[in-house]
Amino acid sequence: MSEIQLYADPTNSIGYLTRIAFRAFSRALEVRTSPHGVSSGQWRFLRVLWREDGLTQRELSRRVGMREPTTVIALKSLERSGFVTRQKSVEDRRKVHVFLTPEARALEATLLPAVAEVNAVALAGLTSTEIDILRKALTQVGRNLAIDADEETPTDSAA
Repeated sequence: MSEIQLYADPTNSIGYLTRIAFRAFSRALEVRTSPHGVSSGQWRFLRVLWREDGLTQRELSRRVGMREPTTVIALKSLERSGFVTRQKSVEDRRKVHVFLTPEARALEATLLPAVAEVNAVALAGLTSTEIDILRKALTQVGRNLAIDADEETPTDSAA
């Protein structure tokens, strides 16, 4: 069987399998966060801001791994929910910093255990060695794809 024929069956594709796993993770997490008014999309931003509050929108977008227009939409939703405020930088008026509200900060103690629970459910039946291998393999896959995407980025050349 050729490599192309192998991937005709989606269950042989790592991309397909990680997408299915990601969607299952998102659903399992949202079941736990939505009773607190937090969607899975909002969760990604809160988790980053709990570690470092006051990031610029651009930096927050980079750390969450989303494009800036998507981040703007998510931040508007977080603002409407009362979880963040946005403030223009004093040093550079083009930059906007994102800050957690006390309500969002208080959710950290409730929601972080939910992530631990989802991971425990997902990793049930795997040994600690298998979990370590899985983490290393997924990290390397991410690196490989990030490098590939960077190589595919158009350059600023006169054409």
